[in-house]
Amino acid sequence: MVNIRCGDVEFKHIEAMIFDKDGTLEDSNNFLRELSIRRARLLDAEIPGIGEPLLMAFGLQDGQLDPTGLMAVGSRQENLIAAAAYIAETGRSWFEALEIAENGFKEVDKYLKKDGSTSPLFTGSLEVLKILSEAGLKLGILSAAPTQDVQHFVQEHKLSDYIQLIMGGDQGLSKPDPQLFIKACEILKTKPNKALMVGDSQGDITMAKQAGVAGTIGICWANQTTVHLDEADIIITQIEAIQPLKA
Repeated sequence: MVNIRCGDVEFKHIEAMIFDKDGTLEDSNNFLRELSIRRARLLDAEIPGIGEPLLMAFGLQDGQLDPTGLMAVGSRQENLIAAAAYIAETGRSWFEALEIAENGFKEVDKYLKKDGSTSPLFTGSLEVLKILSEAGLKLGILSAAPTQDVQHFVQEHKLSDYIQLIMGGDQGLSKPDPQLFIKACEILKTKPNKALMVGDSQGDITMAKQAGVAGTIGICWANQTTVHLDEADIIITQIEAIQPLKA
């Protein structure tokens, strides 16, 4: 087991660390912003007048992505349902609204690809994951994105030597359900009270705390808004603040 120090906080006897992906290890803010705009524009072209309400629903305000908004913290399915709900308000049946939203999302996916150039690793992430792995910690990624996307992320950035858990939000559970974190710990063969959660959203922190985690680390990077992370045991602005110490 390993002790983890973050600033003046020390977490003792830790076996595993579980990281969120988007906004935590992956700098996806610009990609998600562009994704919001393209989805809204495409659907607005088909149903005039729906674009601005959709942007607000996705969490894009004054050209900035709200770190607590739907696009930043929600799954693709949750964003799809929200879009379909706005479409249904125009008088379409629910199934027609779902079909329009799904077709729009798929069309945008053809032209806007998420990869290492559009969503790079945050600076220092690879080095810290390597150090934590070499210290003997079990490491995992638990994301709201589909597991396939998490697998692609790990492959794209050559993290497979360090990451032992690849888990997305398509397991029949979604954040902040604590059962999702408990299931992740079971796969890592550890207990929540021996694990730490590192994330950039309230859902990450709430999920882990309700699961009985040993500690939570909120990461905000360049984002000046941290109110949504107030329940975390500590908030950091750089991943290098996570330092392993031998227990």
